[in-house]
This record gives sequence, structure tokens and C-alpha cells, in this order.
Amino acid sequence: MISRRSFIQAGLVLAALPKQIVWASGKVFRNTFRTPKLELGRRVGKDVYFDLSIQSGRSAIFPNKATPTLGINQDFLGVTLRANKGDRVHISVKNTIDKTTTLHWHGMKLPAKADGGPHQPIAPNQIWQTQFDIIQDAATLWYHSHQLHKTAEQVYQGLAGLFIIGDDASKKLNLPSEYGVDDLPVIIQDKDFNRNGSFSYLGSMMDSMRGMKGNTVLVNGVVSPVLKAKKSLLRLRLLNGSNARTYHLSFNDNRVFTIIGSDGGLLEHSIKANTLRLAPAERVEILVDVSDGGRPILQHAAAQESSSMGGMGMMGGMMNNERQDMDIFQIDASDTLKSTSSIPKNLVKHNNPQQSAVSKQRRLVLQMQMGPRMMLGGNAFSINGKTMDVNRIDEVVKAGSTEIWHLENTSMMPHPLHIHNVQFKVIARRGGVKGHELGFKDVVLVHPRERVSVIMKFPEFRDAKIPYMYHCHILEHEDRGMMGQFVVV
Repeated sequence: MISRRSFIQAGLVLAALPKQIVWASGKVFRNTFRTPKLELGRRVGKDVYFDLSIQSGRSAIFPNKATPTLGINQDFLGVTLRANKGDRVHISVKNTIDKTTTLHWHGMKLPAKADGGPHQPIAPNQIWQTQFDIIQDAATLWYHSHQLHKTAEQVYQGLAGLFIIGDDASKKLNLPSEYGVDDLPVIIQDKDFNRNGSFSYLGSMMDSMRGMKGNTVLVNGVVSPVLKAKKSLLRLRLLNGSNARTYHLSFNDNRVFTIIGSDGGLLEHSIKANTLRLAPAERVEILVDVSDGGRPILQHAAAQESSSMGGMGMMGGMMNNERQDMDIFQIDASDTLKSTSSIPKNLVKHNNPQQSAVSKQRRLVLQMQMGPRMMLGGNAFSINGKTMDVNRIDEVVKAGSTEIWHLENTSMMPHPLHIHNVQFKVIARRGGVKGHELGFKDVVLVHPRERVSVIMKFPEFRDAKIPYMYHCHILEHEDRGMMGQFVVV
């Protein structure tokens, strides 16, 4: 281990290194908000068939520049998949790029062989076919590459999209539900760019240490978009699709919005707020009333991000953009129709895991190893002192059991911990559980020197050989070792 002083001195040396030239996004909202194409698949009763193609393309992110990108059924990012609780989905994924990859159904409860993690690779020119039943309630999930040691780069290049689940209970609430009109996906990502328009990835040692953070924010692949609101009440499905940045979001006019959903679906009761924190891979659904005809801008407050970073925040601020506020996108509500949707106080009833049913408690300690291994690019991130080994099973869980996992962060920066195949409830954390964390979650942010406890009931999927993952969703940390494996028997 090296001292804090030595670590900061190393940061000063790194800060003196030349940086990649990047494009700044500016604060003028001229580009049109782009809604990803909605893919409903081919339906035969309760069976829904999706044909997906992982492909390369060239995208016009900046004028007169062609950015090489990756996408699913389009040049950049993925189409939005939609199905319903009770459906059986059949998915065929063809890999047309020159790299082995995967598609992981993030937040879905499903058999391990269908999870799309590192154990389900798709080689170039190969097709992966999978199927599973949708057994969970309405939610905003997503899907993305989960290729071993290459997840961060492939997601950064564009292999990510939304997977929306609907159900009868949510349809009865009179929420905004017309996709692309008043029900809108908002995939937030930050990137760096080279002069020729190509992505700049891992331009410095700090990018690998803290996770890749860029100077330019994209929403659904667009820089500085303006959303021409068609209805006076908007439902925004926010996804933090960034590799590493945690966003602290609010509107520039400080308007109040209503939080209605988290990772695993709708909350029990709607919550009024004017700010929210969104860690990598988290989703939050909010309702925004724009009946005043205003032009609010959704913004990220960088000071709040830096304050949670510990020693890494000090170094990150010196090196790049930890102190840079960011405009995300603008809503233009100057010409809207009055919405017939409502903002309900009561949403859905949760079937919470019961502490009286807990059969086991586990402890996961999130660690960073400083010194040469960190600086030279080795596996410097670990859980319980172990870095990821695809041939090692770290935990064995019983199908249908209820467990509490205690997540402890001994490192100098926060880590968003994701657990596959479950939706959990946060039951204890510093400062209490509030906001969207009152809902079902599959990602939780654990701050430095913090302990967060979560309770979950595992679905009845058994497979003694094929594991699920748990890992930090700062993707560079995942790729560098902060990931473990568990089987359900």
C-alpha cells in the first residue's frame, strides 16, 4: 500500500502528461432529441421473437465528422426492446463485428445460461440463441456487452440499449405511456473524442484508475439535444449508461419532478424531488410537468460528484473534469398539448423479502490495491481480496432462498455494485434509505468507508455449473478484477 501523500504526488505527475484533444459539447441546444427505435419483435401469442445484430457503423455525432461506433440493429447504441410480464422471449443475436462479445440482460431474472455474461460469448460471425420467461413486474431494464475484460471498451463504443417490461398493473395507473411522445428513454453517457471525431478511450492512466469519464455528454447518442415536448406531462426513463460517472441531476430552474420508478420497477408511492443521484447502470423513472411552457435544462452538478470521491476526487479534479458542471439536455415545452395522464400518489404494492426468512448473510469487501499494480494496469480491484477468475466459483446460493449481503467499501472511491439475477431492497446505509433507493434495485452505490446492506430473494433457477456475476459497474474496475461469481443450486 502507498500513502495518501504519495498517491496525490503521483496524481500531480500524471496531471502533467499531455491529454487527448477532445471536443467540448457547449451549451447551445441545437440538435434534435433522438428516440431509439422501438422493437416489439414478432409476437405469436405469449411468445415474442427478437432478431438482433451486433454491428459496426459510422455516426454523425459532430458536423462533418464520422465517428466509428458499435450498435445493435443500428449504427450506434441499441434499439429499445419491449415485452410484457408473462411473455416468453426468444432472442437471436448475430455478431457481425470482428471481436467476440456478449449481450447481458441487465436486471432480468432468468436462467444462468441465458444471462449473457462472460460465459455466453458470441464469436465473430456466430449466432447466439436464447430464450427465457419474463417473470418480473414492469420495469426499465437494459442490455449491454459483458465480454470478459472488454466490457468497458465495448459499452463505450455503443453496445447498450434499453429493455422495457410492461404489465397490467402499470397500465392501470394512467401514466404517460406513448413511446417517443410522452414516454421517453434518456440514455446518458459521457465521452471523449479525438480531432477526427473518433472516440478517445483511456487517454490517460487516470482514466483506467477512476474509470473512463469524458468531457462531452450524449443523450441517446446525441450531443446537446433539445426535446420538443408534445405533451405537458413527460415520463423520462433515465439510464446512466456511462462507464464511470455518477450524475447529480436537477433542472436549471429548480423545478420539482416526481420519482416513480427505480431499477426494478415502479415504487410503492411517488416521491417529489428536485435533485437525484444516478450512479452507473442505475435507472430512475421520473414524471416532469412542463405545462408552464418553459424550457428547462437537465444538468449535472459536478461539485457533488467530487465531494463523494475521497482521495480520487482530489486527483480527478486536478486532471480532468470532476469539477465541470454538465448540461444534459433541454426540454422545449413552448408548444405542447395538455396531457390526459396523471401523477398518482400510490403506485404498486411490493412483495418485499422478509428478514425473518433470511437463511444466510454474506460480506463483500470492495478493495483497491494501490502501488505499481494500480499504476501499471494490473488487476488492482478486488472483492474479498480476490480478483475475477472465470474458472473460480466464489459463492454458492440456494434457489428460492432469502439472503442479506453486506457491502463494505474500504477503497478511496465509490463503487456501484451490481448483482445479476435478482432485484434487492436496500435495508441499511449511512444517512438512511430514501428516494429511488426505496424501490427494488440491482445496483447500489457504496461510498468510501461505507457499509450498505441489501436483502434479496433468489429466483428458482438452478445451475450448479454456470455462474452469475456480481461486480462494480464502473466498467474499468470490473474489467480489472472487481467481479465475482456465484452459482444457484
